[in-house]
Amino acid sequence: VKIRLHPHAKARRAERGASETEVILAVEGGERFPAKLGRYGFRRNFAYNDVWRDRRHATKQVEAIAVEEDGWLVITVLVRFF
Repeated sequence: VKIRLHPHAKARRAERGASETEVILAVEGGERFPAKLGRYGFRRNFAYNDVWRDRRHATKQVEAIAVEEDGWLVITVLVRFF
């Protein structure tokens, strides 16, 4: 399946602390759920065990919101640390 990142998603991914590989892995093997406006979300947890914004976290959750368009077009990326 073809997975592309919209320029908005690339910018958000970088500022929110996810790699492009993590976003692609979330779409390929993460939990799929319905999102607003006919979109889909893909969520996957990754072992992190590092510091993000001066706090140590064990897990990084990457959530990609995408539309089905010649494969998947990721339009934004959300990242949670816990």
